Amino acid sequence: MNDQWNVFVNGRLNIESTGNGELKGLAFAVKDVFDIQGYTSGAGNPDWLRTHGPAVQNAYVIDLLLKHGAELKGTVQTDELMYSLNGENFHYGTPINPKAPDRIPGGSSSGSAVAVAAGLVDFSIGTDTGGSVRIPSSYCGIYGFRPTHRAVSTKGVIPLAPSFDTVGWMSRSPQLLLKIGQILIDGQSKEGQFKNIYLAKEPWKLMLEKDKTALLDFLSSEGIINKTKMVKISEHNNLTEWSSAFRILQGLEIWSEHGSWIQKEKPDFGSDIADRFQWASTLKKSKSISQFALREHVKLFMSNLLGEDGVLIIPTAPGIAPLLNMRGEEAEQYRAKTMQLSCIAGLAGLPQITIPVVGVNGLPLGLSFIANQYQDLKLLSWMLTICK
Repeated sequence: MNDQWNVFVNGRLNIESTGNGELKGLAFAVKDVFDIQGYTSGAGNPDWLRTHGPAVQNAYVIDLLLKHGAELKGTVQTDELMYSLNGENFHYGTPINPKAPDRIPGGSSSGSAVAVAAGLVDFSIGTDTGGSVRIPSSYCGIYGFRPTHRAVSTKGVIPLAPSFDTVGWMSRSPQLLLKIGQILIDGQSKEGQFKNIYLAKEPWKLMLEKDKTALLDFLSSEGIINKTKMVKISEHNNLTEWSSAFRILQGLEIWSEHGSWIQKEKPDFGSDIADRFQWASTLKKSKSISQFALREHVKLFMSNLLGEDGVLIIPTAPGIAPLLNMRGEEAEQYRAKTMQLSCIAGLAGLPQITIPVVGVNGLPLGLSFIANQYQDLKLLSWMLTICK
Protein backbone atom coordinates (compact mmCIF):
# COMPACT_ATOMS: atom_id res chain seq x y z
CA MET A 1 0.00 0.00 0.00
CA ASN A 2 1.23 3.52 -0.82
CA ASP A 3 2.99 4.95 2.23
CA GLN A 4 3.77 8.53 1.29
CA TRP A 5 2.55 9.50 4.75
CA ASN A 6 5.02 7.27 6.67
CA VAL A 7 2.07 5.72 8.43
CA PHE A 8 2.37 1.95 8.07
CA VAL A 9 4.37 -0.50 10.13
CA ASN A 10 3.10 -3.28 7.87
CA GLY A 11 0.97 -2.11 4.95
CA ARG A 12 0.99 -5.53 3.34
CA LEU A 13 -0.81 -7.20 6.21
CA ASN A 14 -4.28 -7.73 4.76
CA ILE A 15 -6.89 -9.85 6.51
CA GLU A 16 -10.23 -10.42 4.83
CA SER A 17 -13.51 -10.19 6.67
CA THR A 18 -14.88 -13.34 8.24
CA GLY A 19 -18.55 -12.43 7.94
CA ASN A 20 -21.13 -10.23 6.30
CA GLY A 21 -22.37 -7.29 8.30
CA GLU A 22 -22.83 -3.56 8.49
CA LEU A 23 -19.09 -2.95 7.91
CA LYS A 24 -18.97 -4.91 4.66
CA GLY A 25 -16.72 -3.20 2.12
CA LEU A 26 -14.99 -1.01 4.71
CA ALA A 27 -11.26 -1.15 5.44
CA PHE A 28 -9.56 -0.40 8.73
CA ALA A 29 -6.07 -0.14 10.17
CA VAL A 30 -4.89 -0.91 13.70
CA LYS A 31 -2.29 0.66 15.94
CA ASP A 32 0.78 -1.57 16.27
CA VAL A 33 -0.17 -2.65 19.80
CA PHE A 34 -2.97 -5.12 18.98
CA ASP A 35 -2.51 -8.88 18.79
CA ILE A 36 -2.79 -10.27 15.28
CA GLN A 37 -2.38 -14.02 14.90
CA GLY A 38 1.10 -14.91 13.64
CA TYR A 39 2.31 -11.30 13.80
CA THR A 40 4.45 -9.53 16.39
CA SER A 41 3.32 -6.07 17.43
CA GLY A 42 6.24 -3.72 17.97
CA ALA A 43 4.69 -1.01 20.20
CA GLY A 44 6.79 1.59 18.40
CA ASN A 45 10.13 0.26 19.67
CA PRO A 46 12.62 -2.11 17.97
CA ASP A 47 13.67 -3.69 21.27
CA TRP A 48 10.07 -4.52 22.12
CA LEU A 49 9.73 -6.14 18.72
CA ARG A 50 13.00 -8.08 19.24
CA THR A 51 12.03 -9.44 22.65
CA HIS A 52 8.44 -10.51 21.92
CA GLY A 53 6.98 -13.24 19.76
CA PRO A 54 4.00 -13.47 17.43
CA ALA A 55 0.48 -13.52 18.82
CA VAL A 56 -1.40 -16.82 18.92
CA GLN A 57 -4.75 -15.17 18.22
CA ASN A 58 -6.28 -11.85 17.25
CA ALA A 59 -7.25 -9.20 19.75
CA TYR A 60 -10.93 -9.39 20.65
CA VAL A 61 -11.91 -6.17 18.85
CA ILE A 62 -10.17 -7.20 15.63
CA ASP A 63 -12.10 -10.47 15.44
CA LEU A 64 -15.33 -8.61 16.13
CA LEU A 65 -14.75 -6.08 13.34
CA LEU A 66 -13.76 -8.82 10.87
CA LYS A 67 -16.89 -10.76 11.82
CA HIS A 68 -19.03 -7.73 10.94
CA GLY A 69 -17.59 -7.44 7.45
CA ALA A 70 -14.60 -5.08 7.76
CA GLU A 71 -11.21 -5.87 6.22
CA LEU A 72 -7.93 -5.18 8.00
CA LYS A 73 -5.51 -3.22 5.82
CA GLY A 74 -2.34 -2.97 7.85
CA THR A 75 -0.77 -1.98 11.13
CA VAL A 76 0.19 1.63 11.74
CA GLN A 77 2.66 3.63 13.78
CA THR A 78 2.57 4.53 17.44
CA ASP A 79 4.77 6.43 19.84
CA GLU A 80 7.16 4.22 21.80
CA LEU A 81 5.18 2.06 24.21
CA MET A 82 2.31 4.55 23.75
CA TYR A 83 3.96 7.00 26.19
CA SER A 84 3.56 10.29 24.29
CA LEU A 85 1.00 12.61 22.71
CA ASN A 86 3.18 13.89 19.86
CA GLY A 87 3.47 11.13 17.26
CA GLU A 88 7.19 11.77 16.68
CA ASN A 89 8.89 8.37 16.88
CA PHE A 90 12.67 8.41 17.43
CA HIS A 91 13.15 5.11 15.56
CA TYR A 92 10.57 5.19 12.78
CA GLY A 93 10.01 8.88 12.12
CA THR A 94 6.82 10.92 12.20
CA PRO A 95 3.67 10.15 10.21
CA ILE A 96 2.80 13.16 8.08
CA ASN A 97 -0.27 15.10 9.17
CA PRO A 98 -2.35 15.37 5.97
CA LYS A 99 -4.09 18.53 7.21
CA ALA A 100 -0.88 20.27 8.32
CA PRO A 101 2.32 18.64 7.01
CA ASP A 102 4.57 21.05 8.95
CA ARG A 103 2.90 20.09 12.22
CA ILE A 104 2.82 16.97 14.38
CA PRO A 105 0.04 14.40 13.89
CA GLY A 106 -0.38 13.79 17.62
CA GLY A 107 0.06 10.51 19.42
CA SER A 108 0.31 7.91 20.49
CA SER A 109 -2.25 6.70 17.93
CA SER A 110 -0.49 8.80 15.29
CA GLY A 111 -0.66 6.25 12.51
CA SER A 112 -4.30 5.51 13.20
CA ALA A 113 -5.23 9.18 12.80
CA VAL A 114 -3.10 9.81 9.71
CA ALA A 115 -4.38 6.68 7.93
CA VAL A 116 -7.94 7.97 8.30
CA ALA A 117 -7.18 11.62 7.55
CA ALA A 118 -5.26 10.64 4.40
CA GLY A 119 -8.13 8.44 3.19
CA LEU A 120 -6.06 5.25 3.25
CA VAL A 121 -8.73 3.43 5.28
CA ASP A 122 -12.33 4.08 6.24
CA PHE A 123 -11.67 3.88 9.96
CA SER A 124 -8.92 2.96 12.37
CA ILE A 125 -8.50 1.49 15.81
CA GLY A 126 -6.18 2.93 18.42
CA THR A 127 -5.77 3.09 22.16
CA ASP A 128 -6.43 6.03 24.45
CA THR A 129 -4.94 6.18 27.94
CA GLY A 130 -4.14 9.85 28.38
CA GLY A 131 -5.55 11.28 25.16
CA SER A 132 -3.96 9.10 22.50
CA VAL A 133 -7.04 8.89 20.26
CA ARG A 134 -8.53 12.28 21.07
CA ILE A 135 -5.41 14.42 20.52
CA PRO A 136 -4.32 13.02 17.12
CA SER A 137 -7.94 13.16 15.95
CA SER A 138 -8.00 16.85 16.85
CA TYR A 139 -4.69 17.62 15.15
CA CYS A 140 -5.56 15.69 11.99
CA GLY A 141 -9.11 17.01 11.64
CA ILE A 142 -11.11 13.79 12.02
CA TYR A 143 -13.70 12.30 14.39
CA GLY A 144 -12.34 10.31 17.31
CA PHE A 145 -13.93 8.45 20.21
CA ARG A 146 -12.66 7.28 23.59
CA PRO A 147 -15.25 4.99 25.25
CA THR A 148 -16.13 4.55 28.88
CA HIS A 149 -13.30 2.72 30.61
CA ARG A 150 -13.90 -1.03 30.31
CA ALA A 151 -16.89 -0.60 27.96
CA VAL A 152 -14.78 -2.13 25.15
CA SER A 153 -12.56 -5.14 25.72
CA THR A 154 -8.79 -4.54 25.78
CA LYS A 155 -8.06 -8.26 25.51
CA GLY A 156 -5.08 -8.76 23.23
CA VAL A 157 -3.83 -5.17 23.54
CA ILE A 158 -0.40 -4.23 24.91
CA PRO A 159 -1.18 -2.35 28.15
CA LEU A 160 0.14 1.01 29.23
CA ALA A 161 -1.81 1.86 32.40
CA PRO A 162 -4.72 -0.60 32.71
CA SER A 163 -6.99 1.47 34.94
CA PHE A 164 -6.95 4.18 32.25
CA ASP A 165 -6.44 2.18 29.02
CA THR A 166 -9.26 2.17 26.46
CA VAL A 167 -9.68 1.01 22.88
CA GLY A 168 -10.83 3.93 20.74
CA TRP A 169 -11.66 4.51 17.09
CA MET A 170 -11.46 7.21 14.42
CA SER A 171 -13.22 8.00 11.16
CA ARG A 172 -14.09 10.81 8.80
CA SER A 173 -17.79 10.69 9.71
CA PRO A 174 -19.79 10.56 12.96
CA GLN A 175 -22.15 8.05 11.38
CA LEU A 176 -19.34 5.52 11.09
CA LEU A 177 -18.20 6.20 14.63
CA LEU A 178 -21.67 5.25 15.83
CA LYS A 179 -21.82 2.15 13.64
CA ILE A 180 -18.53 0.91 15.08
CA GLY A 181 -19.70 1.70 18.59
CA GLN A 182 -22.83 -0.39 18.12
CA ILE A 183 -20.58 -3.32 17.22
CA LEU A 184 -17.96 -2.94 19.94
CA ILE A 185 -20.23 -1.93 22.85
CA ASP A 186 -22.88 -4.25 24.27
CA GLY A 187 -25.92 -3.52 26.39
CA GLN A 188 -26.34 0.21 25.85
CA SER A 189 -29.20 2.20 24.37
CA LYS A 190 -28.52 4.95 21.86
CA GLU A 191 -31.83 6.65 22.52
CA GLY A 192 -32.30 9.91 24.40
CA GLN A 193 -31.23 13.53 24.46
CA PHE A 194 -28.89 15.55 26.61
CA LYS A 195 -30.96 18.25 28.31
CA ASN A 196 -28.17 19.78 30.39
CA ILE A 197 -25.29 21.10 28.30
CA TYR A 198 -22.32 22.50 30.19
CA LEU A 199 -19.26 24.50 29.24
CA ALA A 200 -16.49 23.85 31.75
CA LYS A 201 -14.84 27.14 32.69
CA GLU A 202 -11.30 25.92 33.33
CA PRO A 203 -10.61 24.11 30.03
CA TRP A 204 -11.60 27.10 27.93
CA LYS A 205 -9.06 29.26 29.77
CA LEU A 206 -6.27 27.08 28.35
CA MET A 207 -6.86 28.14 24.73
CA LEU A 208 -5.54 31.04 22.71
CA GLU A 209 -8.34 33.55 22.12
CA LYS A 210 -8.41 33.07 18.35
CA ASP A 211 -8.77 29.29 18.66
CA LYS A 212 -11.37 29.59 21.39
CA THR A 213 -13.37 31.96 19.21
CA ALA A 214 -13.39 29.46 16.32
CA LEU A 215 -14.86 26.72 18.52
CA LEU A 216 -17.42 28.99 20.16
CA ASP A 217 -18.47 30.32 16.74
CA PHE A 218 -19.13 26.73 15.67
CA LEU A 219 -21.28 26.11 18.74
CA SER A 220 -23.15 29.33 18.01
CA SER A 221 -23.74 28.41 14.36
CA GLU A 222 -25.20 25.06 15.44
CA GLY A 223 -27.54 26.73 17.91
CA ILE A 224 -25.88 25.09 20.91
CA ILE A 225 -24.26 28.01 22.67
CA ASN A 226 -27.55 29.47 23.89
CA LYS A 227 -28.44 26.15 25.53
CA THR A 228 -25.27 25.92 27.58
CA LYS A 229 -24.50 26.69 31.20
CA MET A 230 -20.98 27.64 32.35
CA VAL A 231 -19.75 25.52 35.26
CA LYS A 232 -16.61 25.31 37.34
CA ILE A 233 -15.32 21.77 37.79
CA SER A 234 -12.09 22.07 39.80
CA GLU A 235 -11.61 23.27 43.37
CA HIS A 236 -8.88 25.82 42.67
CA ASN A 237 -10.22 27.09 39.34
CA ASN A 238 -7.59 25.24 37.31
CA LEU A 239 -6.87 21.67 36.30
CA THR A 240 -3.20 21.41 37.28
CA GLU A 241 -4.01 19.28 40.34
CA TRP A 242 -6.15 16.93 38.27
CA SER A 243 -3.48 16.62 35.62
CA SER A 244 -0.75 16.00 38.18
CA ALA A 245 -2.79 13.24 39.82
CA PHE A 246 -3.44 11.61 36.46
CA ARG A 247 0.23 11.78 35.52
CA ILE A 248 1.35 10.19 38.80
CA LEU A 249 -1.27 7.43 38.84
CA GLN A 250 -0.59 6.63 35.21
CA GLY A 251 3.16 6.61 35.86
CA LEU A 252 2.77 4.15 38.74
CA GLU A 253 0.87 1.74 36.54
CA ILE A 254 3.22 2.18 33.58
CA TRP A 255 6.25 1.26 35.66
CA SER A 256 4.37 -1.67 37.19
CA GLU A 257 3.58 -2.95 33.69
CA HIS A 258 6.91 -2.32 31.96
CA GLY A 259 9.55 -1.63 34.60
CA SER A 260 10.85 -5.20 34.81
CA TRP A 261 11.18 -5.45 31.03
CA ILE A 262 12.99 -2.09 30.85
CA GLN A 263 15.43 -3.06 33.61
CA LYS A 264 16.13 -6.42 31.98
CA GLU A 265 16.38 -5.41 28.31
CA LYS A 266 17.62 -1.82 28.66
CA PRO A 267 15.78 -0.75 25.49
CA ASP A 268 16.87 2.16 23.35
CA PHE A 269 14.29 4.94 23.74
CA GLY A 270 14.08 8.42 22.32
CA SER A 271 15.23 10.94 24.93
CA ASP A 272 11.78 12.24 25.87
CA ILE A 273 10.37 8.72 26.28
CA ALA A 274 13.43 7.62 28.26
CA ASP A 275 13.02 10.59 30.60
CA ARG A 276 9.37 9.69 31.24
CA PHE A 277 10.17 6.09 32.08
CA GLN A 278 13.00 7.21 34.35
CA TRP A 279 10.61 9.55 36.15
CA ALA A 280 7.98 6.80 36.44
CA SER A 281 10.55 4.51 38.06
CA THR A 282 10.89 6.96 40.99
CA LEU A 283 7.19 6.95 41.93
CA LYS A 284 5.93 5.24 45.08
CA LYS A 285 2.36 4.11 45.62
CA SER A 286 2.66 4.77 49.33
CA LYS A 287 3.35 8.45 48.63
CA SER A 288 0.43 8.83 46.20
CA ILE A 289 -2.52 8.46 48.58
CA SER A 290 -3.82 11.96 47.86
CA GLN A 291 -3.78 11.30 44.10
CA PHE A 292 -5.84 8.14 44.51
CA ALA A 293 -8.29 10.07 46.67
CA LEU A 294 -8.54 12.86 44.12
CA ARG A 295 -9.39 10.39 41.37
CA GLU A 296 -12.30 9.07 43.41
CA HIS A 297 -13.44 12.64 44.04
CA VAL A 298 -13.31 13.45 40.32
CA LYS A 299 -15.29 10.32 39.44
CA LEU A 300 -18.02 11.17 41.94
CA PHE A 301 -18.13 14.86 41.03
CA MET A 302 -18.37 14.24 37.29
CA SER A 303 -20.99 11.54 37.74
CA ASN A 304 -23.15 13.83 39.85
CA LEU A 305 -22.69 16.74 37.46
CA LEU A 306 -23.60 14.85 34.32
CA GLY A 307 -26.25 12.50 35.68
CA GLU A 308 -28.30 10.76 32.98
CA ASP A 309 -28.84 13.71 30.67
CA GLY A 310 -25.79 15.98 30.98
CA VAL A 311 -22.95 16.58 28.55
CA LEU A 312 -19.80 18.64 29.08
CA ILE A 313 -18.25 20.58 26.18
CA ILE A 314 -14.52 21.31 26.22
CA PRO A 315 -11.78 21.95 23.67
CA THR A 316 -10.02 18.69 22.82
CA ALA A 317 -6.58 20.30 22.72
CA PRO A 318 -5.24 23.76 23.64
CA GLY A 319 -5.17 24.71 19.96
CA ILE A 320 -3.98 23.62 16.54
CA ALA A 321 -1.25 20.99 16.23
CA PRO A 322 2.19 22.25 17.31
CA LEU A 323 4.94 22.60 14.72
CA LEU A 324 7.25 19.64 14.15
CA ASN A 325 10.33 19.35 16.36
CA MET A 326 9.07 21.79 19.00
CA ARG A 327 11.26 21.27 22.06
CA GLY A 328 12.14 22.77 25.41
CA GLU A 329 9.95 24.84 27.68
CA GLU A 330 7.42 25.69 24.98
CA ALA A 331 6.81 22.00 24.27
CA GLU A 332 6.47 21.16 27.96
CA GLN A 333 3.98 23.95 28.55
CA TYR A 334 1.84 22.84 25.63
CA ARG A 335 1.95 19.21 26.79
CA ALA A 336 0.92 20.29 30.29
CA LYS A 337 -2.11 22.16 28.93
CA THR A 338 -3.02 19.18 26.75
CA MET A 339 -2.94 16.84 29.72
CA GLN A 340 -5.15 19.20 31.73
CA LEU A 341 -7.79 18.78 29.04
CA SER A 342 -7.47 15.06 28.43
CA CYS A 343 -7.29 14.09 32.12
CA ILE A 344 -10.94 15.03 32.73
CA ALA A 345 -12.38 11.99 30.96
CA GLY A 346 -9.28 9.98 31.84
CA LEU A 347 -9.58 10.32 35.61
CA ALA A 348 -13.34 9.79 35.60
CA GLY A 349 -13.32 6.97 33.03
CA LEU A 350 -15.86 8.78 30.83
CA PRO A 351 -16.71 8.57 27.12
CA GLN A 352 -15.52 11.49 24.99
CA ILE A 353 -16.00 12.28 21.32
CA THR A 354 -13.91 14.86 19.49
CA ILE A 355 -15.24 16.42 16.29
CA PRO A 356 -13.30 18.48 13.74
CA VAL A 357 -13.81 22.24 13.48
CA VAL A 358 -12.03 24.48 10.99
CA GLY A 359 -9.85 26.92 12.89
CA VAL A 360 -7.63 29.84 12.02
CA ASN A 361 -5.97 29.60 8.58
CA GLY A 362 -7.98 26.47 7.83
CA LEU A 363 -6.13 24.30 10.35
CA PRO A 364 -8.19 21.78 12.33
CA LEU A 365 -9.30 22.15 15.91
CA GLY A 366 -11.04 19.51 18.00
CA LEU A 367 -14.20 20.15 19.97
CA SER A 368 -15.10 17.54 22.59
CA PHE A 369 -18.28 16.30 24.24
CA ILE A 370 -18.09 14.22 27.42
CA ALA A 371 -20.99 12.19 28.82
CA ASN A 372 -21.42 10.06 31.92
CA GLN A 373 -20.25 6.47 32.15
CA TYR A 374 -21.93 3.96 29.85
CA GLN A 375 -23.70 6.60 27.80
CA ASP A 376 -21.37 5.98 24.86
CA LEU A 377 -23.96 5.07 22.25
CA LYS A 378 -26.32 7.80 23.37
CA LEU A 379 -23.48 10.32 22.98
CA LEU A 380 -22.46 8.99 19.57
CA SER A 381 -26.08 9.04 18.39
CA TRP A 382 -26.68 12.54 19.73
CA MET A 383 -23.65 13.81 17.84
CA LEU A 384 -25.44 13.09 14.57
CA THR A 385 -27.79 15.96 15.40
CA ILE A 386 -24.79 18.26 15.93
CA CYS A 387 -22.69 17.25 12.94
CA LYS A 388 -25.20 17.67 10.15
